[in-house]
Amino acid sequence: MRPFPALSPVAPPGRLLLPTGLELPDPRPRCRGQAGWGGFPRLLLLLLFGLATAPGRSDEKPAAAADKNHRAPPAPTQRVAVVVRDEGDEGKERELEGTIVVEAEDGGMLLEFADQRLELVQPSGLLSRVPLDGAPPQATSRELGKRILTELPDGFELLVTRHYVICFDTSRAYAQWCGALFEKLHDAFANYWGKAGVVIEPPQKPLIVVIFADRQRYETFAARDLGAAADRVVGYYNLLTNRVTTFDITGSDAVARRPATSPGRAGLEILASPEAAGLISTLVHEASHQMAFNCGMHRRLAPVPVWLSEGVATFFETPDPGGRGWRGIGGVNRPRLEKFLSTYRPGVLEAIVIDDTPFREADSAIDAYARAWALTAFLAQTRKADLVRYLHSIAAKDPLGDDGPETRREDFVAAFGVEPRELEEPLLKFLARWK
Repeated sequence: MRPFPALSPVAPPGRLLLPTGLELPDPRPRCRGQAGWGGFPRLLLLLLFGLATAPGRSDEKPAAAADKNHRAPPAPTQRVAVVVRDEGDEGKERELEGTIVVEAEDGGMLLEFADQRLELVQPSGLLSRVPLDGAPPQATSRELGKRILTELPDGFELLVTRHYVICFDTSRAYAQWCGALFEKLHDAFANYWGKAGVVIEPPQKPLIVVIFADRQRYETFAARDLGAAADRVVGYYNLLTNRVTTFDITGSDAVARRPATSPGRAGLEILASPEAAGLISTLVHEASHQMAFNCGMHRRLAPVPVWLSEGVATFFETPDPGGRGWRGIGGVNRPRLEKFLSTYRPGVLEAIVIDDTPFREADSAIDAYARAWALTAFLAQTRKADLVRYLHSIAAKDPLGDDGPETRREDFVAAFGVEPRELEEPLLKFLARWK
């Protein structure tokens, strides 16, 4: 990509506040320009679970023709070997090989490694750089899984499915049940958005999931990403590692460990648990985020509006414990619906469209998630072609970019033809049918 323009400092990173009031790092720096990164700490975007979407009639033109010329940005191909000196660890030097995702004029680079991790190399710590020939090495799913197992505590095993690499210390039957749920979500996600007209690129690499059998081991491991928040978060998707990490919140894995327990039998036991809906919501929500960031819909560390990211994930997250666990797309999200209607006031849509602040503040985050779900469900059901156009515009944005409120407003108006506030009345009428 074209080098960034003149250097400019990076503002102090923002903070993402979870609905519980926990404060976590914002996923990207707040840049005043695009040239260099004066400071880019180890950042994490925590994308948490919620309940999902809703059906409704569509009275718009077919969306399949929307923005037919859109193409997902090409995958990065320039490989380099670099030697870097870390600021901590007494100036420890490391040798790295990766593919440049984005580069600044000051020499800073965002690298992607073979295990899908992203790391920002600051120019001040870059000691040497050598270009490498050829395409990045492609490990098999099993080779990738074995590499990840070396990072995990003892007792983890590997399950490889069609699209997923699952590392687990649960029973194999429990992991197989989770794997089947992930595959169902994968196909439903690609099918729904593909039919809608979104350009969906099949994930080029296996999707990685780590599942712990119990909360204690999960919290110990997750603390390296979440810090003190680990004991209050039941699952997360990490944009830097590209992995979903969670644990069995139902406790039903103990049943699945009985001799000769099949995945089907394990599934029945899981669905019988009072916590089944929460488990399914967690798995589907986080896997939806992972799919969106790996199929060309979003780009990792690009300025994706939180309302859109959360709206897409919650659109798929309808648990069905009384049936087969997950029925896919279309269930009315009663808690979100009630929250939206009870807290609605004029201007709420504009607040989440132009700025992510409502999602970061403890006293507004739960309301913001409800509004993200409501807006996405409404657009998907009544203005799908416009939503597809908007998704394509967001997919074209580069990693580490920073869109201010006016840019976000302009993107929205360009896709939907109206200001966010002009959609509030039709949205309320749409939701009234579900009261």
